[in-house]
Amino acid sequence: MAGTTALPLQQLIASLDNTCLPKILQVCSGVYFQGSIYEISGSEVCFSTGDLIKVIGIELLSVSFQDIINNEKFELPINHTGLFKVVPEEMPYSTVEEMVSLRPVGLESCLPFTFTSRSKMTFGNLTLGAGKALTVISVERREGDEDQVRCHVRGQQEASAEVCIPLSSRGEFFECESEECFTLKDIMSSASLCSRRFRFNNPIKSDKPFILSPIYQNVLKFPSSLEVDVIDVTELCKDVNFVTPLSLTEVLSQSDESFPTVVEILEGPETRPPFKCNWLAELSKNEHLVFHKKGTSAMVLLSSLKSRKAQQYFLVSQQYGGRFRRRPREFNSVYELYVALVQAPGLTVSVTRNSEEVEEEGLPGLSVGEQLKVVRWERIELPCGSSEGKKQSVEKAKQENEKEEIFLPLYMQGHFVEVLSDNKKYKLKDLGKGFSLPLDVKVVSRDTELETDPLVGFACLRIEGSMLEPTIEASFPHRPDHCFEIPTQWLTMSVSFTKDPLPWPSNQPPKCHVDRVTEVTDTFFYEFRKQGNSDEAPPPRPPKRNLLSSDLPKKSSKASKKASKAGKSKPQPDKGVPTKELASLTLNSKKRPPAPPPPVSMAFVHVVHPPELLRISCG
Repeated sequence: MAGTTALPLQQLIASLDNTCLPKILQVCSGVYFQGSIYEISGSEVCFSTGDLIKVIGIELLSVSFQDIINNEKFELPINHTGLFKVVPEEMPYSTVEEMVSLRPVGLESCLPFTFTSRSKMTFGNLTLGAGKALTVISVERREGDEDQVRCHVRGQQEASAEVCIPLSSRGEFFECESEECFTLKDIMSSASLCSRRFRFNNPIKSDKPFILSPIYQNVLKFPSSLEVDVIDVTELCKDVNFVTPLSLTEVLSQSDESFPTVVEILEGPETRPPFKCNWLAELSKNEHLVFHKKGTSAMVLLSSLKSRKAQQYFLVSQQYGGRFRRRPREFNSVYELYVALVQAPGLTVSVTRNSEEVEEEGLPGLSVGEQLKVVRWERIELPCGSSEGKKQSVEKAKQENEKEEIFLPLYMQGHFVEVLSDNKKYKLKDLGKGFSLPLDVKVVSRDTELETDPLVGFACLRIEGSMLEPTIEASFPHRPDHCFEIPTQWLTMSVSFTKDPLPWPSNQPPKCHVDRVTEVTDTFFYEFRKQGNSDEAPPPRPPKRNLLSSDLPKKSSKASKKASKAGKSKPQPDKGVPTKELASLTLNSKKRPPAPPPPVSMAFVHVVHPPELLRISCG
């Protein structure tokens, strides 16, 4: 390394282009004595003295501006739309040829440009005084004679003339400021422009001159503005083998011929990963994995129902071999029946708790065991007059179609359970063909290919949504046949491909058994819900009572208090959040329609809008 000059990383990277890569650099000093540590996008980048860096690609990220007057620095992105002007050089040019040859852009594209001379110049019978502005309009090449520049000069009283000046003319020449403007992309794409000083075209932003320096993003994803000094040791380190860190997303971009392969973990997953599984604990630095193949897996997200135990969530592959039966849904209000009706007509429920009739509030009495078929919802105007008027309105609806029909206000609290006549066993991938999500199910036969099936034993599981996940099928070298799928979008880790042999005889790959159920955290569940509903409006609130307690008898008041207390003690589950349909377990399936808008509250006193009720057919 003797005789090699150390340069700031930013300066050296700025002198490179993709045609001269790769380059091997050695860190010789930094802002810290032992090394330089930077936190970039949540990850630490550390370069210690003596480290070797192989630069295999650079990408222009931004431009650094340094104020010439006070040395202050700031950055602007390369796609900044502002315009900049070249600041004329303060030092004079000694010949016209020197001035022409050092134009910041190509000679033809920079014409015309203007300059002045500190002393007077005489050309034949024409004498130009000191400081006279000369505008170069063309360069004339003459074979066998000296090249000249044709200049336009403006005299007194708007008189003008043209004069030819030999390129060899000597003196002190100063360029004048040009009106031509450049973008940051224009400046960074020209080596001549990069060497000049600039100022903003809009003086309101700043009229100070700046030196511009490019900041590149290297393939290792660190900016070239890191304050470390490096030297170029490419020729000395040609035979050094370098590790290429790859994220899991970058692994997916590798060709199919790259698999199977053995990889080394350079950086393990984050401290709080979204998975709860046995293989996760073994994904630590310097450990090895076998990557069998990459692909896309159809998966569903299941959740256990809330109980005294903590709620659990599972990510399940469509290849899961167990069988399911549908489980009846429970509803705690008429509004929830209304939401279910809108999403899938033909709902039949059974009453699970008695409710007394409250005539003043329009609440009918219901008995345990009564089966109700939800037919439709309607707006019915209940007048504010005598109780007879109210009775006549509801009575007329009951006699319709010779069936006993009742109207339930949407604000009515109740306890219902879905009546199912379907006792069929379903595969996971078949459940979405005729049902919308979410869907309550129970595992009735386990997946026999799993050592332990964590889904067995739950009284009820809810299918929350489906997804297509890019995955990598992996295993540990000591158990190459026991595989698991790594969802690459949900796990952050860094690996490198190795040349280690595969842990099985040549051309005799093992028969892989893939884990099809992975327990995930509640963080995974909430992130999934946010992604699935990013463009959906939040679910509406159920309608509220709008009754004047002073006009109601004590019985209805107590009933209202009981209903209100029940609503506070038992928060209602969110059943109006749209999720993805399970059909074929693909993202191409249609979304379940969002929950309907909140109906207008029903009031018996001073009714402004007609109330909304649900029509129920009693079986």
